[in-house]
Amino acid sequence: MSFEVKEKTEVRLVFLGAAGVGKTALIQRFLKDTFEPKHRRTVEELHRKEYEVGGVKVTINIMDTSGSYSFPAMRKLSIQNSDAFALVYAVDDPESLEAVKSLREEILEVKEDKYTPIVVIGNKIDRHNERRVSSEDALSTVEMDWHHSFLESSAKDNVNVLEAFRELLQQANLPSWLSPALCRRRETFPKESKKRPPMNKTNSCLIS
Repeated sequence: MSFEVKEKTEVRLVFLGAAGVGKTALIQRFLKDTFEPKHRRTVEELHRKEYEVGGVKVTINIMDTSGSYSFPAMRKLSIQNSDAFALVYAVDDPESLEAVKSLREEILEVKEDKYTPIVVIGNKIDRHNERRVSSEDALSTVEMDWHHSFLESSAKDNVNVLEAFRELLQQANLPSWLSPALCRRRETFPKESKKRPPMNKTNSCLIS
């Protein structure tokens, strides 16, 4: 009697950034396609999402961390145990971009590897009139100086949320078949704004 052995792949993503930049909102938009406008303080929450394609099961663990830096030991442990990192700032808050710079340095120090998979996300682009961080400056810093992927998003308007996760999962070396599985999810998502924020061409998700 033979049993089919299912391959199991597991990956851990961690979201880091200052308080109130929308880390939880991005995660909830990805997992549940919902948006809660009221900010709720997060200490640390782990979310799990499973996909199964062709008999292969992939578990995605998403760690949502505290924006207040009163838990340095907890944050260091999250960094040590994670495969890829989302560093989130808000485009209406220049100080949150400074927090991203500090967090990046901490990640590289803990991981001892400058090639650690990191995606920098400028969230809250729906706040057009309150923008205080230019796309060009952030893009130049992240891609030219740091050599990380960069994109801008809106958890509220569901812009580039799925693309951000696809880039994280790609950098975490998940099986290539997962990308089209995630692409197909977009068909059930609300239509995105035609004004697309800057992002890598390699980050785009094409549906035929």
